[in-house]
Amino acid sequence: MNFTIVDIIIIVAVVVVGIGAALYFINRWASKKTVEHNNLVESTRQPAEIYVIDKKMGKIMDANLPKAALEQVPRLQKMLKTPLVKAKIGPQIVTLMCDKRVFKALPVKKSVKIELAGMYIVSIKGSKHMANQKAVKEESKKWKKSK
Repeated sequence: MNFTIVDIIIIVAVVVVGIGAALYFINRWASKKTVEHNNLVESTRQPAEIYVIDKKMGKIMDANLPKAALEQVPRLQKMLKTPLVKAKIGPQIVTLMCDKRVFKALPVKKSVKIELAGMYIVSIKGSKHMANQKAVKEESKKWKKSK
């Protein structure tokens, strides 16, 4: 079994094409999941007023989230640090998750009007923190352009 350079180049080309095809289909699947997730978030979004007690980057497993919520989180996400916000909604103190851009704009020890989708903070509303909201929108535009 003597392999020539041409045989090796053909094998490498076939492997590269196979990897490229796999990445293409994985990307299509992930984009469909993202669209479904965004539609779900848009349909369940509700306004709320919270008092932000604390915000930190931490593991979901260490947060005081309900068992049902922890079961729905993907395995890889459980190991990564995510933005968590401890807030008071009415008489309850709860831990919420949010986007990194919203996380940066949230003020600590202040009352804020937000939009919630379940346990996920979608955006900040209200006139007190419009400067922060504008910064969030500008940052999201930069982020979308970089993609």
